[in-house]
Amino acid sequence: MSTVRFTVTKADNEPEIEQGSEQEPASQEKASLIENHPKQDDEIPTIEIVGANEPSGADDGAQSDNGKKKSVLVDPEAGNNEGGHFALYEDEMQERPRVATLLGALANYTNLSQGAKEHENAEEGKAKQKEEFKMSTIMGVYLPCVQNILGVILFVRLTWIVGLAGILQSFFIVLLCCVTTLLTSISMSAIATNGVVPAGGSYFMISRALGPEFGGAVGVLFYLGTTFASSMYILGAVEILLKYIAQGAAIPAFGDVNDPDGKGALLNNYRVYGTCFLCVMSLLVFVGVKYVNKFASVFLACVVISIVAIYAGVIASAVSPSTEEVCFVGNRLVNLDGGVCAKIANVSNGDGTFSMLPTNLQNSSCIFSNTSDPNSNLTCNAYYEANKVSTLRGIPGLTSSVHIDNGIPSHYMQQGDPIISSSLPSVVADDTQPAGVNKPVPWLTADQMTAFTVLLAIFFPSVTGIMAGSNRSGDLKDAQRSIPKGTIGAVLTTAFIYLSCVVFFGTCVEGALLRDKFGASIGNELIVAKLAWPSKWIVLIGAFLSTIGAGLQSLTGAPRLLQAIAKDNIIPFLKVFGRSKANGDPTWALLLTVFISLIGVLIADLDLVAPIITMFFLMCYMFVNLACALQTLLDTPSWRPRFKYYHWILSFVGMLMCIALMFISSWYYALVALALAAGIYKYIEYCGAEKEWGDGLRGLQLTTARYALLRLEDRPPHTKNWRPQLLVLMKMDENLQPVHPQVLAFAQQLKAGKGLTIVSSVLKGNYLEKYPEAQAAEQELKKAMEHHKVKGFEQILISEDVSQGIRSLIQTSGLGGLRHNTVMIGWPYGWRQSTDPSSYKVFLDGVRAASASHNAILVPKNVMNFPERNDKIERGTIDVWWVVHDGGMLMLLPFLLRQHKVWKHCKTRIFTVAQLEDNSIQMKKDLATFLYHLRIDAEIEVIEMQNSDISAYTYERTLMMEQRTQILQHLNLSKKESEREFTSVMGKLQLNRQESRGAAVEATNAADLSYGVNSDAVQMTWTPGKLAQRSAQQINEMDGEEQPKKKKKEFGNLLNIVPESTNVRRMHTAVKLNEVIVNKSHEAKLVILNLPGPPKGTNTARESNYIEFLEVLTEGLDRVLMVRGGGREVITIYS
Repeated sequence: MSTVRFTVTKADNEPEIEQGSEQEPASQEKASLIENHPKQDDEIPTIEIVGANEPSGADDGAQSDNGKKKSVLVDPEAGNNEGGHFALYEDEMQERPRVATLLGALANYTNLSQGAKEHENAEEGKAKQKEEFKMSTIMGVYLPCVQNILGVILFVRLTWIVGLAGILQSFFIVLLCCVTTLLTSISMSAIATNGVVPAGGSYFMISRALGPEFGGAVGVLFYLGTTFASSMYILGAVEILLKYIAQGAAIPAFGDVNDPDGKGALLNNYRVYGTCFLCVMSLLVFVGVKYVNKFASVFLACVVISIVAIYAGVIASAVSPSTEEVCFVGNRLVNLDGGVCAKIANVSNGDGTFSMLPTNLQNSSCIFSNTSDPNSNLTCNAYYEANKVSTLRGIPGLTSSVHIDNGIPSHYMQQGDPIISSSLPSVVADDTQPAGVNKPVPWLTADQMTAFTVLLAIFFPSVTGIMAGSNRSGDLKDAQRSIPKGTIGAVLTTAFIYLSCVVFFGTCVEGALLRDKFGASIGNELIVAKLAWPSKWIVLIGAFLSTIGAGLQSLTGAPRLLQAIAKDNIIPFLKVFGRSKANGDPTWALLLTVFISLIGVLIADLDLVAPIITMFFLMCYMFVNLACALQTLLDTPSWRPRFKYYHWILSFVGMLMCIALMFISSWYYALVALALAAGIYKYIEYCGAEKEWGDGLRGLQLTTARYALLRLEDRPPHTKNWRPQLLVLMKMDENLQPVHPQVLAFAQQLKAGKGLTIVSSVLKGNYLEKYPEAQAAEQELKKAMEHHKVKGFEQILISEDVSQGIRSLIQTSGLGGLRHNTVMIGWPYGWRQSTDPSSYKVFLDGVRAASASHNAILVPKNVMNFPERNDKIERGTIDVWWVVHDGGMLMLLPFLLRQHKVWKHCKTRIFTVAQLEDNSIQMKKDLATFLYHLRIDAEIEVIEMQNSDISAYTYERTLMMEQRTQILQHLNLSKKESEREFTSVMGKLQLNRQESRGAAVEATNAADLSYGVNSDAVQMTWTPGKLAQRSAQQINEMDGEEQPKKKKKEFGNLLNIVPESTNVRRMHTAVKLNEVIVNKSHEAKLVILNLPGPPKGTNTARESNYIEFLEVLTEGLDRVLMVRGGGREVITIYS
């Protein structure tokens, strides 16, 4: 560990302080942490600087103008003599502390939750807690890990595993599990030494490394694993009690627990006793953690003494092996049930003579033909008759040759298979019991199917418990030194114990006896206890107490883990379990833990509970390795663990081993565990866990995004890959709310959650002053996007000029190759009622900017009538009016919309406009072929536009448009007066239109909007001068003498305006097209048509006329989407 040395030197110009003189207040500053609410684990402490002599809440100079606390280091009002060294940073220190002050504050800061010692002190009612004793590596990490790792499996199942798998495969099983936990310990050591680990242990490490979603999912799984571990320990304790210590304590009502066919009776006893044990142990945990902690040393001593007794027994077997024998019929291991190992027993009559009587072995295999006559013929089991009875020493010791039978070959069995010894001969015969024999066969059989994967799943829980040290980090003298040393040391020690026990059991005990799970062949004795020296009771009592202690530790740790998850508030329905007693004990979490543990107890079979625990712990260890590998590969600046002996390859291998062990052990359990983790992950993601913990996944996302952006070519994508990447320009009202949020619903329907969507808005003002409003507006945009399920990004731009801001957004939005290609702009509603040209100039500037940047443009009109996200249009059509080819945008948009459920049932109709010189029949055929190659289903109709004379209505509509423009330009009136004057003139002109309705206006060369026509070629049967003169006369007559002469003269000039022929032709085209569109598509659910190009230049009259043309073009239509392509093809017929 590196050493940091601080050297303090006195400056040359600093005056000496006389002895006994008062120190200046500046040198007596203190930093205090003001905690008004409980800190979360991930919060950065807030440090407030308070002078030693400054009263709390002082107002004279203590508060700055903006309400922030000023530093006491510098007094800007008075001449600063003491802080002269910091005069350059005078302004900074009004809000930020000196380094010395900061360090003084952090020295007294703690981010650790209350530990067990504090709980004890709180329970005893101590007002002032005494200073805690900090534990060393041995007492704080090594021994607790050893106690948690060496569990019930060592005592009650390891011999059985060795007997079935053989020494070699058992050694590999243990080695595989121990290597997995060793690699996980290395990864955990790196994470644990990268900072302080508060309450929650592994959950805290994983959640802060992988984010709240993964952290919550793995935390819940680890909690469930710890809870089911308590069930396993309780069942192990009950098994040791009922099978080996107090065999007479079984409940008679359930039946004989030693009967091979009476497994149900045994499990029922386990359920009753297990429930009682659980209640008592839970009550002990509820009363106080201090009682559990006080007995922890006793339980640990029991484990150590039991293991020493086993090693002593192994050594003793080499010197004086046991003489106890086991009985076989043929090569099948027999349960004597207290009898002798023989078919006929010579029993003394007391007078020196002997009688030959049948033994229990014969009685369970044979029956007399006449049950009342013992001399009648005997009918026996065929296998029993064909094979001899023999014996072998059960524990022949180290010097024997049993390792040959137990070495390489495995002896996996199916349920019901007899337990055999490969060292004895056997005659093959039928082993069916003869009729009339009501007893089961005397030889022992397997109670379940066994295989390598089954044994692996059963054994793995015995190597868990490596997190015990990291959970106690707050109680250690030097956690960053103790956790790696203690944890890895404990894993290596326990691995040596397990591996050596595998070898010793395989070389000391007869193979058939090892496969006798409950020791029925030796009078229901625990095999490990029979091997121990000097007495079996050392192991029996030690194993019983150690399992009880491990169960208490699980019942103590699991509720605190759940409480840590609940307090993080990432899973809302678990919030109630964050409650606790006054001393911090998690009462509600303990109740849930007891309930879940009861489920495991009711399963009752230790061999079924163990694989469940295996899955949960393997999931947890897998994510610990993933977190370490991820942090190492990302090389984040905060990843600075003091433990240096790690590598991402080790973590990656450990993660793969955990995944492999999960599926090797039980693929269906693995799938259930993964599905449960995925469900919790998606639930936390759905609930929106708004936690920023600086987790590694966020760093991974940033790294992946950077890599993808660099790989993404910064040029337009191929036509086949083109899809609208939207930049949606929204308008915000004075309350910073979107004016037309329906635009977001339409964008979501168009995108269907795919591609890029950027929702932007421009706020007018100064950036330095409007920044808080921009933040608030951005949040409102985000809420609106979440409401409409729009997946994308929001951004707010502040600009002095809104048009300039929109141009900036169109130019700069996006990053690298991930940029928008389509701009959606809202229609300027109410522009006619406004005298301010900016009401539509912003819209036009946006259209021009999008066109200049070669972006496609979408203008939804009457967006208030567009369907919402949850609406569904059952029937109807989407009508496309294809006037000019614009890159295929009009073909693509209906297809994209119909992918959404709102428009799914709509049909597409395509209308195209033909001139007189066009062959409409051929056009229809060609269009049908084109759509066929595009794989687009649509109805086709070709509309023939006839050349016609310009109507008086068209002419008057154009005249009104130009007069309105001139009125707004020349009337120098206030806003209200302008609107009133404009309304008056328009009303009078309306009367003129009634008289001139039906009058024909002749044109020599009327043309479409897209064709240029010479203005001199247009001749009118109703001349413009005559119409203007008559209109002026009527207005003057209605005004009378009250109208001012100046205004009469002005309006006389305005009413003498002759409309430009270009405007007349364009208005004519808009009117005729509108008539056709309304006639054909008045019932359409959506009309999509080409958006004409905006006028060039900044002529206000032409801009106003352009908006008027669009209004006329879309009059009478309910929902309109005007589209303008970006100048490139967006759809192709090629694959």
